[in-house]
Amino acid sequence: MKDLQNKKIVVGLSGGIDSAIALILLKQQGWQPIGVFLKLPLWQNNTNAFSKNIYQSEQSLKTAIDICKKLDVPFYTIDAKKEFEKEVVEYFVKEWKSLRTPNPCVVCNPNFKFKQLINWAKKHKIQYIATGHYAKLKLNPKTKLYELFRAKDKTKDQTYDLCLLPQKWLKQIIFPLGDYTKQQVYQIAKKQGLKTFSQKKESQDFCFIAGQSLCPFLKEKIGEKQGLITDLENNVLSKHQGLHFYTLGQRKGIKLANGPYFVFGFDKKRNTLLVTKNKKDLFKKEILIHPYQLISGQKIQKPIKAQVQIRYQQKPCSAKLIPQKNKLKIMFSKPILAPCPGQFAVFYEKNKCLGGGRII
Repeated sequence: MKDLQNKKIVVGLSGGIDSAIALILLKQQGWQPIGVFLKLPLWQNNTNAFSKNIYQSEQSLKTAIDICKKLDVPFYTIDAKKEFEKEVVEYFVKEWKSLRTPNPCVVCNPNFKFKQLINWAKKHKIQYIATGHYAKLKLNPKTKLYELFRAKDKTKDQTYDLCLLPQKWLKQIIFPLGDYTKQQVYQIAKKQGLKTFSQKKESQDFCFIAGQSLCPFLKEKIGEKQGLITDLENNVLSKHQGLHFYTLGQRKGIKLANGPYFVFGFDKKRNTLLVTKNKKDLFKKEILIHPYQLISGQKIQKPIKAQVQIRYQQKPCSAKLIPQKNKLKIMFSKPILAPCPGQFAVFYEKNKCLGGGRII
């Protein structure tokens, strides 16, 4: 339990239900919350459906302001558009350009979101910050280190996206929703008379750009470079407009007759997209990770067993983590489907998140 003598706490607000209920719970627990809203950029294009999304609009700001007024909580905004472009959007474009599959949420949390909140708190001499993430933090009395655990609601657990948070920050972070289910969060909102929030499906897309706008975005930022699509026997099947529009294991959007086909790989020299009809071709038993980081701040010195998750909300798989200089080799007990370079492998010991790293 963190020291509550200094009860001021910075709460990152998004205009969504989770951060709003986090604020309410903290207030009920005797904290003195201060709402902080990060103003983010949005790709300005008429194909980008997020122009009407509550989490990327003036409505989200208004909702955050209204919550703070209702609770008599101080409210501030941070114009973080330039920093977000530099730390997250540039990374996102660079990964696609390099034919890797980016994971902006995993990168955004340590490099942008939590960094912004912690720096603002430090500037205003406030020790703690909180967000509406579904995760738990516990202090290990033996090691004196904070450990990251899965949330009570396993369907909403966000430890995958938080795997790169450094130990030095964990002592300052509170996750109020760790012991709540999403259904309980909706119930609290209803009791509080917060009619703004309804139980509608929430977007899982990158907050800067809607999923259906990805191809137009990549076309604008990277351009097109037409090449051939072939099967693994080198039979020409069609043409593509650029390898960066595809990701390993992809099935939708290939637009080939007599499918389904899956993206098997890229021949960069020939600018050729390789596809297969056989899903079994996509399974791998070993992957390499670099860089990687443990929640403890330590390094893996000898092979250890862990559960490894290579996508958000994917079922973890049993594996052995084998250190190789500054890299990690991960050997799975069973082959896994289409691990994508650029994505993150996150390591678990039961419900405890050990850390994670980038698949190369």
